[in-house]
Amino acid sequence: MAIDNNPAERALRPIGIGRKNWLFAGADTGAETLARAMTIIETAKLNDLDPQAYLADVLDRIHDHKINRLDQLLPWNWVPVATAQAEAA
Repeated sequence: MAIDNNPAERALRPIGIGRKNWLFAGADTGAETLARAMTIIETAKLNDLDPQAYLADVLDRIHDHKINRLDQLLPWNWVPVATAQAEAA
């Protein structure tokens, strides 16, 4: 069985493609913000989540989520609201 790193290379491809655009992040803080956003998006993908649905749900819920339960919103623990409500019923 051949060992390869195709999944890792596929995950990094968007970064390589967008590199020229990201040279103009505006400032170091812009680049840091972009790095954080890409980290969240790629982590969601690695956990078989739709990044757009994940971010939309987390941003909608985070304002009234209990601070001691923020770990529930991490990609590897996240459960969509509809699923969570169905399990509670």
